Amino acid sequence: MKRGQGPTIRRRRLASELRRLREAADLTIDEVGEKLECSASKVSRIETGHVGVTPRDARDMLELYGLTGDEREALVQLAREARKPGWWHAYKEVFTGTFVGLEADASSLRAFQALIVPGLLQTEPYAREVIRAMRPDSEESEVERRVAARVARQQLLSDPTPPDYWAVIDEAVLHRMVGGPEVMGQQAKRLLEVGQSPHVTIQVVPFGAGAHPGMEGPFLILGFPEQADQDVVYVDSTSGGFFLELPPDVRRYSLMFDHLRAAALKPDDSLALIAEAAERY
Repeated sequence: MKRGQGPTIRRRRLASELRRLREAADLTIDEVGEKLECSASKVSRIETGHVGVTPRDARDMLELYGLTGDEREALVQLAREARKPGWWHAYKEVFTGTFVGLEADASSLRAFQALIVPGLLQTEPYAREVIRAMRPDSEESEVERRVAARVARQQLLSDPTPPDYWAVIDEAVLHRMVGGPEVMGQQAKRLLEVGQSPHVTIQVVPFGAGAHPGMEGPFLILGFPEQADQDVVYVDSTSGGFFLELPPDVRRYSLMFDHLRAAALKPDDSLALIAEAAERY
């Protein structure tokens, strides 16, 4: 599947188009709910992409908005395609929301982490230790399920058409002992290996850089191949994270990332620092 053609991005694209058509028809969300005999909150959730829309609901909404013929049928077909399960459906008890679907559709990923190695770059032992530490009340079976899901996510970087992945990490990530010297040594070697890939860039913000914008917390900027699909920012948190889609928010985080890249060591120097960490462990 080509970048930007997965079910999650299709649902997001359809939601945006339904919102645009409703506004063009000069109808409020409440009016649509009343005419289609459904709740206004359902219409709102559809338009924000928080829930999928059935082909029947899509057809009813489009008829109400005055769209007919091939244009209507194309959007109804988009609704059908948006309901197809992605590979992550097998891990639905682990992955919540639309994050992993958007990640799978992205053509570019810009990540910052201050405390741990980004998920797409973690080794299996490192991921296991991180998940155990962050979920101390979890059964071992749940930990292993989450580790398997994280490893499955990482196949994205070895895809025939992988996204451009740019990760900036704080130097603290290389010093925080996760799982002992052996685990850390393997993790450092993994960063070195992946960092050689032409579509992957890794930079380290050294301690000497002092205060920096990333101190606010980890985040990920997702970019998509189609111009109509605007960038999204995912801000990580212990409760599961949240998305920012408004242009001013996306611009703010893009600027933060630019400042982080400028404060970080050059990619070659960053890999040299990671190599030192591998030797140390």
